[in-house]
Amino acid sequence: MLRQRLPFTSSVTLAMLALAVASGALWNAAEDRAAYPFVAYGLPSLEAGRWWTMLTGPFFAVIPWFYLPMVGSFALFAGFAEWKLGTRRAMAVTIGGQLVSVLVATQFLALCRNSGWLWAERVAGSLDVGFSGGALAAVAIASATLRPPWALRLRAGLCVYAGVAIVYVGTLADLVHFFALLLALPLGKRLVGERRAGGPATPNLREWRVLAVAGLLLLTIAEIVMFLVPGDGPFGSDEGVSLSAPELGVLVLLVVPMLNGLRKGSRVAWRWAVALSAFVTLQGLAVATLVGVADIFGGDYDTDGLPLFFVDNLLWTVELAVLIAARHAFRVPSRRRLRRHAQGPGPALARTLLGHHGGSTLSWMTTWPRNTYFVREDGRSYLAYRRHAGVAVALGDPIAPDGTAAATVTEFTAMCENSGLVPCVFSATEATVAATRELGWQHVQVAEDNVLDLDGLEFRGKAWQDVRSALNKAAKQDIEFRLVRLADQPEPILAQVRALSEEWMSGKAMPEMGFTLGGLDEAMDPATRVGLAVDAEGTVHGVTSWLPVHTGAGKIGGWTLDVMRRSPHGFRPVMEFLIASACLAFRDEGARFVSLSGAPLARSGSGPARPVDRALESLGRVMEPYYGFRSLHAFKAKFQPRHVPLYLAFRDEADLPRIGLALSRAYLPDVRLRQLAKLVSSSRAR
Repeated sequence: MLRQRLPFTSSVTLAMLALAVASGALWNAAEDRAAYPFVAYGLPSLEAGRWWTMLTGPFFAVIPWFYLPMVGSFALFAGFAEWKLGTRRAMAVTIGGQLVSVLVATQFLALCRNSGWLWAERVAGSLDVGFSGGALAAVAIASATLRPPWALRLRAGLCVYAGVAIVYVGTLADLVHFFALLLALPLGKRLVGERRAGGPATPNLREWRVLAVAGLLLLTIAEIVMFLVPGDGPFGSDEGVSLSAPELGVLVLLVVPMLNGLRKGSRVAWRWAVALSAFVTLQGLAVATLVGVADIFGGDYDTDGLPLFFVDNLLWTVELAVLIAARHAFRVPSRRRLRRHAQGPGPALARTLLGHHGGSTLSWMTTWPRNTYFVREDGRSYLAYRRHAGVAVALGDPIAPDGTAAATVTEFTAMCENSGLVPCVFSATEATVAATRELGWQHVQVAEDNVLDLDGLEFRGKAWQDVRSALNKAAKQDIEFRLVRLADQPEPILAQVRALSEEWMSGKAMPEMGFTLGGLDEAMDPATRVGLAVDAEGTVHGVTSWLPVHTGAGKIGGWTLDVMRRSPHGFRPVMEFLIASACLAFRDEGARFVSLSGAPLARSGSGPARPVDRALESLGRVMEPYYGFRSLHAFKAKFQPRHVPLYLAFRDEADLPRIGLALSRAYLPDVRLRQLAKLVSSSRAR
């Protein structure tokens, strides 16, 4: 399968390994063999007329252990390019990138070796092997097909590697890599084509942050490389330039929290990064001034290491310029200030706007107490969200006037980015997914709402046999259906409902979930209707709660099922009885539909295709023994509902690990991950 999909990459990789075994280069260093000059490329080979080394060199590695990174990086980079560009185009950019980068590097050395540049003279006499130049050119061009911010992330990583290597190490391979990226990156969109190219050229807030992080990371890695691997690169020896162990330790301790803060857009981290970059830049200016003064007055000073020192300071100056240019991307205040200004509108405003504009079948859940609210500047629309693990998990569709949902999501995203939060929308419908798609977001189905239209509902036919049986049995056993406000019920009824809930919870190995799953506290809300199954003796056999679904202009068009509790010793088909009876009662009141709500991680239809879909499928199987989401979904199928998919909308795949953690805390806010892992382990052991 892989060979058919990536024939060029797999063929070259197999050829590398076959030649390594046949020549013995897999266990004996190729550079130590007499034949090495006849297979390795470089200026000496080309001047000797060994042009074929341009074709033979890419298939070997200098020493045996180099085969692992050489073959592995080629398979990864060239394979990625072939996957994105197609075989013919990937072959052209990989082979062309290898030949051009080697030729440009050797000609550069030929021009510079007699200029008195000791590094150029030394490297001009060296030889090298490997296909890394072509692989880097291929992945650099293929990066143009990625959507933001992945394209910039990949390019920033490539530039960090190439920049550190050429400035602070400076082998022939590093020079080839430098020219491969220097030539390939600007040509990416042109060679890929505008149709395949992803994303606008103008950096957004996240991309400015990536640039700042990449620059600071490059400079920090450079200091680590100079300390661990002393070298003599294009700008001279790093002796006297590299930091001491204590200085390097202090730098790393300062930079690590800065990198994390810059990634989040922290204003405090930006100020520290500007201060550090300005300090190093001023240090370079001071040294340059002293050298200039000494030169004017004929002073004697040691020039060893000065070129590398000034290049290093120039890079810090560039980082300072990037930080200043990107200052608008770093407006996230400190946590203390965020907490101080965290007060916002409460559920009262949410209920007012929801009643006025209407919402989805899940929208009443946005009025529950633990939510925080983002309200647009005009005060006419909002998104409710929970904040966990640095993620703002918005619940359901925006509550907004028609035509303004996309603007609400856009402003919510801007608020999150200016607060250092990762935005996402959970249990969104197709309409909101369409709005987020305009922002370049991704989506994955996480549940399926089960909607039952009430117009003409009669429970007739074979498909409704179980439901009719439940209604008939309840009548024979004198079990009454009551549609009530739970808060208005007498204490004996309330006590039985609490007992039912506690008994139901005691049978669960895992704690009760929240977020989109309410409990008795939510059922006590006067706006919520509750269905009770009560026998002639006043015993409560089962409880359901129903949340109002507002359709705008103060009207309630339907109801959403939330709480389901039954006695394990009471009337067996009590849930079928309660749901069917509520449907008939709501129909008679004029409601158009009811939602049986969606079970998380459960859906009907075709199997998953993408990796994230497969991950959710596996998670659903793991959680099934503890919460029975799929069994619940199958139970609701008895009522012949129509299925409405619900999605998680997110910016890109890099956010998914944090979103997963945030969702686990939203559903189980009082349970830490370690406790959850212990509960799962103990449940499996039973």
